[in-house]
This record gives sequence, structure tokens and C-alpha cells, in this order.
Amino acid sequence: MLSLIPPKEGRLLISEPFMMDPNFKRAVILLTEYSDAGAMGFVLNHHSEYLLGDLLPDVPYSEMSVYIGGPVGNNTLHFIHCCPEKIDGGIEIADGIFWGGDFETVKNMITNYQLTERDIKFFAGYSGWTPGQLDVEMGEDTWIVANKFKPEILFTRDEQNLWREVVISLGQRYAHIANFPENPDMN
Repeated sequence: MLSLIPPKEGRLLISEPFMMDPNFKRAVILLTEYSDAGAMGFVLNHHSEYLLGDLLPDVPYSEMSVYIGGPVGNNTLHFIHCCPEKIDGGIEIADGIFWGGDFETVKNMITNYQLTERDIKFFAGYSGWTPGQLDVEMGEDTWIVANKFKPEILFTRDEQNLWREVVISLGQRYAHIANFPENPDMN
């Protein structure tokens, strides 16, 4: 089902319902970059086995979740947030949604319980596409693009239902695919 909206920084990519690649199965990705140089984003709904305190020795007691941002650079840690008044240096990628910022400030605020999972989301690794690769995948109907969404869904902890909720929010044209089984042989 061809996406009517083109990819762009700050939009969501929603994987087609029968994608078998485990990195992107039922994935919802926030695009942080999209240009002639390629594309980058973070899978919002693939929870990792780690908590932030597991990965950052100087924030040992943090029980904030870490998500698998994608299969690239899985030894890197990234974050998005919705509180630029608390975290300087972030890049606004969508209205009120920022990528990155002063990491020392973030660690201090987490240690002092001044940030919650409603404010910030962490990712190990990212999803990346070489120049033109995402456009080819769009032509193959691998992704649907959403340009309108409630910012709070980016910080949901209900990752099991995020894909379904985002698909339904796209309207009647796409809503029926939200009920497709994950395995097409079960249809």
C-alpha cells in the first residue's frame, strides 16, 4: 500500500505488517535525518534488555528503559526528549521534539530524579539508510509515513501496541492492516 506522504525529518516510518526483518518487524521509527546523504532514525518500540543504569556506570541506579534504536552502531547511546528548557544543545526534529543535547546535564538530572520517561527516551544504536536506500524501500511499499502524531506517543512505554495505534491513527485507508497477523501464514 503506497505511502501518500514522503519521508522527512520528524516524521514516523511504520513498517509494513508482514516485514520479516527482525530489526524492523512491526517497527515505528522516528526519522531524525533525511537528505541526499541518507536517512537516520530510531525504532521507538523495540525494547532492549538493558536499563540505563546497566549502560552508564555514573548513573548506576537509573531504571529508565533503553530501546534498540536500530541495527547500526549498537555500541552508541542516543536520546530524544521534549524538554529543551532543561536540556541545552538538542536539535529540534519535530515540533517540540529534540534529538540529543548536553549529556552531562542529562545524567545529572536523571541522578537527581528531574527527568522521567515521559521527558526522555534512550536508544542503543540507530537505523540508517545510505543515499537513496530509503527511497527504494518506499517504492517497494516497505514503509508507511506518518506526518501527524501526538508527540507523547514517542515516549510511550506501551511498545507492544505502538505499531497498531500509529497505524490506526493514519485513518481508514490503513486502519484495516492493524489487525493483520504478524505471520501471513496465519491469515
